[in-house]
Amino acid sequence: MSKIGIIGAGAWGTALAMVAVRAGNEVVIQAHEKEVANAINKTHENSVFLPSYELDPTIKATTKLDEAIDADAVLLVAPAQHMRAVCEQAADNWPDRVPAIICSKGIEQESCALMSEVVGEMLPGKPIAVLSGPTFAAEVAGNLPTAVTLACDDETMAKVLMETLSTQYFRIYRSRDVIGAQIGGAVKNVLAIACGIVEGRKLGDNSRAALVTRGLSEISRLGIAKGAKAETLAGLSGLGDLTLTCNALQSRNFSLGVALGQGQSLENIMGERNSVAEGVFTASSVTELARRVDVDLPICSAVDGVLNHSANIEATISSLLARPLKAETA
Repeated sequence: MSKIGIIGAGAWGTALAMVAVRAGNEVVIQAHEKEVANAINKTHENSVFLPSYELDPTIKATTKLDEAIDADAVLLVAPAQHMRAVCEQAADNWPDRVPAIICSKGIEQESCALMSEVVGEMLPGKPIAVLSGPTFAAEVAGNLPTAVTLACDDETMAKVLMETLSTQYFRIYRSRDVIGAQIGGAVKNVLAIACGIVEGRKLGDNSRAALVTRGLSEISRLGIAKGAKAETLAGLSGLGDLTLTCNALQSRNFSLGVALGQGQSLENIMGERNSVAEGVFTASSVTELARRVDVDLPICSAVDGVLNHSANIEATISSLLARPLKAETA
């Protein structure tokens, strides 16, 4: 492989374009906004979503999906709730045997479908992989050491993709657990909002550690119910991503939770941002998916209540603390 297409020119898509170029590939990145594409081509900077990072001048930006999918592999970095529409638009011209590498983290609302299920439905017969793990776009753009998981049912394809995208500072580990790699990445965004609320309410480090640990239990219960492997959920795309996202203001979901905990309204917080906090949209779909597979996710359900059902934060915290005592592994 030598030509990589990227759909989605947000912070993460732009950082991945930098990774792909560093790995020796030709890169075409598709932007939804014309001004973003123009800036990348003319000033070699994504001043809207990833300012202050100089991009390799060989990175070509376009607003046309067809130009991005004319590649040896395509990274799908569109927001999770737009993934279906993007794939539907690209489907007719998607080349045979060109893998779709899912780099977005979320669960589709209403259908409760994982991104691999959405892409599989819209791009039938095309190879699918998932790239996930503990990654802040700014640190990847700054070429700081990072490790991620690449999950693919086809191990031969996974090895090729690893070799194509790995660099000295972007280390890829492969897995065959496509489900597990997605569950960890989606649910941790919801849990990061919960941890942010704890930080905003100044409830202490003990509380946050408890939320992270019990949150990992929720990830594991839902993942196993969907067919994931426990070891995947304890790896980079599970525990690793959860640990990163729940402990730093760089996390869009954690910082949103902090603002909520400090008393700001969700409407005002969202209105001040130009980037997507996927946990806001995933909270309802995670909770509904858990109901469908008969899994109890009290923390995720509590976040959904606060975000989508006007639940009072103090009352929600009290309700969680008043849950019946039980064995830790139950």
